[in-house]
Amino acid sequence: MSTTQHLIAWDDVLASYDPALGLEVHVELNTRSKMFCGCPTEFGAEPNTQVCPTCLGLPGALPVVNRKAVESAIRIGLALNCDIAEWCRFARKNYFYPDMPKNFQTSQYDEPICFEGFMQVTVPGEDGADETVRVEIERAHMEEDTGKSLHVGGATGRIQGADHSLVDYNRAGIPLIEIVTKPITGMGERAPLVAKAYVSQLRDLIVALGVSDARMDQGSIRADVNLSLSPRGAGTLGPRTEPKNVNSLRSVERAVRYEMQRHAGVLDAGDSILQETRHWHEDTGVTTSGREKSDADDYRYFPEPDLVPVAPSREWVEELRGTLPENPTLKRARLQQDWGFTDLEMRDTVGAGAFGLVEDTVAAGAAPQAARKWWLGEMARRANDTGVEIAELGVSPLDVAAVQALVDSGSINDKLARQVFDGLLAGEGTPEEIIAARGLAIVSDEGALGAAVDAAIAANPAVADKIRDGKVAAAGALIGAVMKEMRGQADAGRVRELILEKLN
Repeated sequence: MSTTQHLIAWDDVLASYDPALGLEVHVELNTRSKMFCGCPTEFGAEPNTQVCPTCLGLPGALPVVNRKAVESAIRIGLALNCDIAEWCRFARKNYFYPDMPKNFQTSQYDEPICFEGFMQVTVPGEDGADETVRVEIERAHMEEDTGKSLHVGGATGRIQGADHSLVDYNRAGIPLIEIVTKPITGMGERAPLVAKAYVSQLRDLIVALGVSDARMDQGSIRADVNLSLSPRGAGTLGPRTEPKNVNSLRSVERAVRYEMQRHAGVLDAGDSILQETRHWHEDTGVTTSGREKSDADDYRYFPEPDLVPVAPSREWVEELRGTLPENPTLKRARLQQDWGFTDLEMRDTVGAGAFGLVEDTVAAGAAPQAARKWWLGEMARRANDTGVEIAELGVSPLDVAAVQALVDSGSINDKLARQVFDGLLAGEGTPEEIIAARGLAIVSDEGALGAAVDAAIAANPAVADKIRDGKVAAAGALIGAVMKEMRGQADAGRVRELILEKLN
């Protein structure tokens, strides 16, 4: 087997090979207690302070299933168009690793609670318009999370080169739902984009359901990306590798693209692909070998003897179906039509993390394009300058709608509105209070405006002559002069009207 990292040019990969994807997404549920015990699940607690004999696997401790976790699993399955099992059970997945205190993970194997679903994923098409790809869901099953290992003393934070390792078992036993797709084939060059879009839209769905905060940066949603290549047109699946725990949407796309190029390098050299897990390195954008991938037989699955089967009634399932929110993808399509956004405008809005902000701003009374203008322009720039997420700036959709209402009423213009946002970010009060304190209101005194227009005409006789000769476009220079004199506190439209009145 070769461990070469030689990469093949992207176009050459596509000319010779067909990729196949398989995505496994682990969702950490936001239940107050763990999957099989009453320990709390607060993120960031002191190490090993949220543990008990059950989640530590001590002799004699018996598990009890978390009903809320089962409810969340069913709601996720319904949202993914899955069948919900009338009867299912847990199994023991046996393996040794220090962060697994029982030396087995309580999971589901041949009888998952959710199975045979699908998700419609929207991706950019070749002509710029959006296209829909149907991703088949094989299963969504319940299990418990492992603890967290910390490798100390090395340069990379990984076990290789570390002096010693520490284990925090707070996370051991937290409820997880693992969502597994069937092989996604026929995507060609779009494979990285499909992987990113699937994880992105799945995360949106999970958040809409309210079953997890789905924060990739905190590990509450983690993606494992299975990838294989086969000779173009062969119609077979090649040996797969699995970059583990890819923790950003951008990295999902990058990891797929990298593995496609790496696989092609191995195959072109006449070597074979080792079926293994891979570590994704965010800083360098490469994967390195993890461990040889186990098959199901290696885990020696057998039914969990300490837990009774789970048999959700059909009445309960239908009751939970009634709690499902509108599918986020369908909701975006509906609002895009309502708002009159192009596919590109909507993609940019979603990509900037501003979709919900624009939605709430429109609900507060602003026009859709105005809401989009402020969030994707002014607010996005300020978020980038300060290094925070756009939703964390401290300006709310109600604030943006209130500022736009003042623009619509003629109280301020866009230039003055930017100064109002300065005041909002500085905590100077409401938009009206900021306008009053900073003296930002538009000057509506016709006498003052007329005097400023007269002064601009007198100072620019050549421009005035052009306007008298019918070259109306030249009025822009005089408007600029008046706006400068009025410190931007004039209605440019009214200034133009006055100029043309006086010169014609």
